[in-house]
Amino acid sequence: MSMVDVSEKPLVFREAKAKGTIKLKVETINKVKDGKIEKGDVFSLAKVAGILAAKKTSELVPLCHPLPLSTVDVKVRVVDESHLAVEATVKAIAKTGVEMEALVAVSAALLTVWDMTKQYEKDEKGQYPATTIGDIQILRKVKKG
Repeated sequence: MSMVDVSEKPLVFREAKAKGTIKLKVETINKVKDGKIEKGDVFSLAKVAGILAAKKTSELVPLCHPLPLSTVDVKVRVVDESHLAVEATVKAIAKTGVEMEALVAVSAALLTVWDMTKQYEKDEKGQYPATTIGDIQILRKVKKG
């Protein structure tokens, strides 16, 4: 097992965009929109978590190269009455792609949303029937140069 040898590859512009969603109760989405989540601003904290996670990708994913990221942009938005979506765009001048960083950013942002809202998601049995994190995928991968 070893990291892929990229020493002979040229530095080029790389960009990747990923997305994912989380399904929550309608009441929880309303609390998020109204800023009534006890732990704070879900949108802002999820964005920060995504940015920090992208920067730490090589520490989280074995054999992933550490990359000098130029920018990480994370957007969190309400899709409909029961879904939030996260999109992350990552850019770098590097020898290898940044899709792992975009995927990790989305995943960490969604997990942060879950951590901040889970107390509102339990049903009368203490279960979480409405919550689903998923649809995590690469939307775009660009290499120029």
